Amino acid sequence: MLDVIRELAKETPSKIVMVVLDGVGGLPREQGGDTELATARTPNLDALAARAQLGQVELVGAGITPGSGPGHLSLFGYDPLKFTVGRGALSAVGIGVKLGAGDVAVRGNFATLGAGRVVEDRRAGRPSDEENVRVVARLRAAIPDIDGTPVEVHTESEHRFVVVFRAQGTPLGANISDVDPQATGVTPLVAEAHDAASERTAHLVNTFVARAEEALKDEAAINGVLFRGYSDVPHFPSFHDVYRLRAACIASYPMYKGLASLVGMDVLDVPGHEDALQEKVQVLRENWDRYDFFFFHVKKTDSTGEDGNFDEKVHKVELFDELLPQILDLNPDVLSIVGDHSTPSVLLTHSWHPVPVLIQSRWGRKDVAARFTEEEAQKGSLGLRRGTDLMPLLMANALKLQKYGA
Repeated sequence: MLDVIRELAKETPSKIVMVVLDGVGGLPREQGGDTELATARTPNLDALAARAQLGQVELVGAGITPGSGPGHLSLFGYDPLKFTVGRGALSAVGIGVKLGAGDVAVRGNFATLGAGRVVEDRRAGRPSDEENVRVVARLRAAIPDIDGTPVEVHTESEHRFVVVFRAQGTPLGANISDVDPQATGVTPLVAEAHDAASERTAHLVNTFVARAEEALKDEAAINGVLFRGYSDVPHFPSFHDVYRLRAACIASYPMYKGLASLVGMDVLDVPGHEDALQEKVQVLRENWDRYDFFFFHVKKTDSTGEDGNFDEKVHKVELFDELLPQILDLNPDVLSIVGDHSTPSVLLTHSWHPVPVLIQSRWGRKDVAARFTEEEAQKGSLGLRRGTDLMPLLMANALKLQKYGA
């Protein structure tokens, strides 16, 4: 569809805001109860739902649990089964690291390992960014290179960091299995190459893991590293070339800034941390006249779900609801609120469940919805759609698509 949209897209003064409440979809805490979204007190979201269209989106496909990268690519209109990118490259680009041809970036988690290298906590208690910087400095000093291959270690946020293996003439492959078992009570996995070009990279990864554990053996909580999301330099069709939009990203977390940058959005500087919603609204307001598409990201609805904290996820939804009137005051021609995947607190991880979506515009056919919840979204006129359908729908509601055919 990207080629079709490229031919139909036209520039107009209308403005689109896509708010992504990361991981907003959920499940009841007890059978027969309400989800986090339904539990939250959201008078502004509910009032908006009453004059909007509702539905659900599957970001990759039925039964497929999306990662954050594929989920956002789908929302931006890029088929995640065709356009793939590892978490490592997204994180690296998001923190401003330049990747050269043949380099491989890897996304890492600091972890707590117990006796026998058993994973006790995949996120090492979510350390502060300051703790992250301190431990990254230790790893930089301990592992400047491996067998002559330069190694760079960079802070991302909390328990997350990025490692870049720099190619020296011969490109490094990125087709490698994960070290992160994505479970506790088991030992980290051994990275295995899936092709000949990646054998050296697998060796570099396994050597880094061993040397990192040795360097951090005296740390109380951060004494191990887990890797997943290997990637080299990805290439995407330009968001501007496809949609004819001046697009801006308003996000705090590096991975989402990296993804927006890779598709060609301008990444706006947001002061504060991932919870800085008021600061994000201020950046939106200050840049309102410069752009006609805004990707507005809210992270903590996902993090709290991953932590299994039902009540805190409810609270994060309510905090966004309190700020929603400030976005509405800007009078966007089209406003969409959606998730990039579901993160039910009871599962402590992403899930395959469709996420609710809302589209409000002057030209939309209104649903009779009482609230913005999963249950109400299941009844909505938008039905169940693929995530890649969202951008064409937003473009159409903004009157930015010409007629197809005679």
